[in-house]
Amino acid sequence: MQLSEAQSRAVAHGEGPAMILAGPGSGKTFVITQRVKYLIETLQVNPRNLLVITFTKAAADEMRERFARISSARGVTFGTFHGVFFGILKQAYGFTSENILREEQRFQILTSLVRRLRLEAQEEKELVAELSQEISLVKNERIDLEHYYARCCPETAFREIYQGYEKTLRSARLLDFDDMLTYTWELFLQRPDILAAWQRRFSHILVDEFQDINGLQYEVVRMLARPQDNLFIVGDDDQSIYRFRGAKPEIMLNFPKDYPKAEVILLDQNFRSLPPILKGALEVIGENKNRYPKSIASSRKGEIGIDVKAFSNQEHESLYLAKRIRQSLEEGTPPGEIAVLVRTNQGAAPFARRLMEFQLPFVMRDALPNLYEHWIAKDLFAYFHLAHQGLDRREFVQVMNRPKRYFAREAAESARISFEELRIYYEDKEWMQDRIDKMEEDLKLLKRLPPYAAVNYIRQGIGYEEYLKEYAAYRSVRPDEWLELLDEIQASAKPFKTCEDWFDQIEAYTRKQKEGRTQKRTQDAVTLATFHSSKGLEFSEVFLLDVNEGVIPHGKAFLEADLEEERRLFYVGMTRARDRLHLFYIRERYGKAMEPSQFLEPFLEDPELG
Repeated sequence: MQLSEAQSRAVAHGEGPAMILAGPGSGKTFVITQRVKYLIETLQVNPRNLLVITFTKAAADEMRERFARISSARGVTFGTFHGVFFGILKQAYGFTSENILREEQRFQILTSLVRRLRLEAQEEKELVAELSQEISLVKNERIDLEHYYARCCPETAFREIYQGYEKTLRSARLLDFDDMLTYTWELFLQRPDILAAWQRRFSHILVDEFQDINGLQYEVVRMLARPQDNLFIVGDDDQSIYRFRGAKPEIMLNFPKDYPKAEVILLDQNFRSLPPILKGALEVIGENKNRYPKSIASSRKGEIGIDVKAFSNQEHESLYLAKRIRQSLEEGTPPGEIAVLVRTNQGAAPFARRLMEFQLPFVMRDALPNLYEHWIAKDLFAYFHLAHQGLDRREFVQVMNRPKRYFAREAAESARISFEELRIYYEDKEWMQDRIDKMEEDLKLLKRLPPYAAVNYIRQGIGYEEYLKEYAAYRSVRPDEWLELLDEIQASAKPFKTCEDWFDQIEAYTRKQKEGRTQKRTQDAVTLATFHSSKGLEFSEVFLLDVNEGVIPHGKAFLEADLEEERRLFYVGMTRARDRLHLFYIRERYGKAMEPSQFLEPFLEDPELG
């Protein structure tokens, strides 16, 4: 592969800082590996003095393999931020892999602290995941705990959990991933001699996907790069989509201010997408104000346009999708060259079900959790099992107070619960007798209803939806996502006449989803993924689904910065496509009117109704 003029300039950059603006499909990995080769062979830099940092182990491995194909030089360090920083800590403190906190240990520690504080949490796993994310944010941003206002639980509880978590780690001499960054930063501040030794070791530093960097990572990298500042950063501010994880796109935007002598090079050729796809994507992202303006041209020829379709509802959309994919396969497109992208994890389920119905080969990316494993789904299934299989204690206890019926656990001690025993336990409380009678009648009625009507009765007749709203108020969160999840579960039940049929389909879906966690992308399966998890991939044909207001941009995108991130996310989705791009939106969902996304404005002159 020949280097373009811009790529050649980037590869042959001399000493000092450089920022390479690398849009999608511009050959950034090629540029980085060629740059490493140039430094070794032309500038005579010792391979041992080169450090290439990526964000994932997979990216580091790929970079190492691609470099090995073009050079016999050995000794270059290819690694992730965490891997490189842990290597520094190993030498300073004698840490080993035994000192790294495993994910299951983290979960156990936080779960134990949540239970000790008796935080009312119906979804313990979800709360622990939120706590984990917020602890990470506090560490990476080095926020004073007294000035941090937690989103997932009361401030006092969060502080107590944070301090308990830190105490547990310190006493066991364990580090989590965030500690690898904070410890390295503190080490360099306290030990200039150790910092100087590492500065001598790594005379040239190259950073891939720089738009995803956070403040602490940037500070440590800047320390390492001094005094020569041979810092070669490659990234695309238009593809910064991880602000929720602490990534700060403004770091890249401010790089020329931090390094006024930095050479800025735009890789202005896109080798991936046909001109109409690239033109449309650039038109969308051009609406963002906080970005580097870019003029990028496609190196390919071809005039297949962007296909925009409106559908009356999601059922019609998913049906058309399955038929269109089947047509593409019949025309000779390999399944692995097709991608179906959705905005959220939850949004994947109806399309996965439709692909299964059509027996189309597909794999789900590992970022897609199972809708049916959510605690709300488990609550609904508990009601179904109680109605159809009798009062198993575990499931009875799970939903006996969802909604609040004021049952005590002591009233349900047997492995199988009976309403008669409950009546005896509460014989002196007439108001509880009424609640027992109501629950028994509810379960009898549920047993006679088909799945869709049964879910609706649990929501409205039993009062589960009202319970969710009350619990959301207690947690200080908006109930919208939970109610939408209820809508999604209920919609999935609609095609089935019996619970058995519905549960068989759920089991098949769960099996397929678990396969996706272990199965790597293959050439014989369509990829079903979120916009986020599709980053870095490319396909011949790409479908972007539910391109509606409230979906993308997400309903939570209130601030201008949020809206710009959503636009970047849509841009990432669009630029996964090489040859064909389909943008679908719907007019109605769960009985509510839906509007096309504002991001579709450039393409909505005359949409075809599907």
